[in-house]
Amino acid sequence: MTGPFVYRGWDQAALDRQMSARGTVADIAPFVRAYAQESARCRASLPCRLDVRYGPLPAERLDIFPAITRVQASGQACGPAPVFVFLHGGYWRLLDAADSSFMAATLTAAGACVVAVNYGLAPETPLAEIVRQCRAALGWIGANIAGHGGDPGHIHVSGSSAGGHLAAMMLAPGWQEAAGLAPRAIRSASLLSGLYDLEPVQLSEVNGWINLDAAGARALSPQRHLPDWPVPLAVAYAPNETEEFKRQSEIYAAASVARGAAVEMLVPPGTNHYDLPLELMKPHSRLTQAVLRLMGLG
Repeated sequence: MTGPFVYRGWDQAALDRQMSARGTVADIAPFVRAYAQESARCRASLPCRLDVRYGPLPAERLDIFPAITRVQASGQACGPAPVFVFLHGGYWRLLDAADSSFMAATLTAAGACVVAVNYGLAPETPLAEIVRQCRAALGWIGANIAGHGGDPGHIHVSGSSAGGHLAAMMLAPGWQEAAGLAPRAIRSASLLSGLYDLEPVQLSEVNGWINLDAAGARALSPQRHLPDWPVPLAVAYAPNETEEFKRQSEIYAAASVARGAAVEMLVPPGTNHYDLPLELMKPHSRLTQAVLRLMGLG
């Protein structure tokens, strides 16, 4: 016997299943190991600046991987590199920047400067503070990335799962000036398996560590804070995501299209919620190619 409906015709148990990314795979451990191992390989083999401080708190740090020098057909060096900023997932309570640079070898070879951002984790760090930290990181990048060969006026923000939510919150208007970031410095974004309406998060077991009330869920839902200009997007999810995870990507993409944004929807065959971001390691994957086109590198 089912209990009372909680959200979209689902009782509590059904909603909790819908919000469980872990339930779509047998074990997340191999994917988490892959993030860490491939990121460690990039840190060991590529020029990089690690644990760069963007704020005073211990979690406020980032890793920078400068672009491999690009040369025009004339033999002249190209200008500053577009900047790929990655905000990791982990349902706001797991992972680290050190697990989040696995795409650096592929994207720096294509001419991007890659930045992996760290932030404090729930439940010790409230979600509003996580968003503030990520925005502070973008402000730091805008002020400092030129010293690492990056173009502060050409930023692409990306994230997977909870990182997809955070990346979409970077597209929301109204915070950039206070953070010292030019209003349209974030020129494009790739959002992978994200959550854009936090009402079902607040009503599900996830709220056990994210601790939102209804007002907080509204304030921190990207669906309610769409960009004030048509930011080009790649929006992706895996074929085996839950119905609600798929719907969230589709409604955010549809709302962006309605506001005039060019949006490429991607559902890479054979991927799952956890290995979808690893597609960014493959130079010729549809996801990587979509990101490079958005950054002017395709």
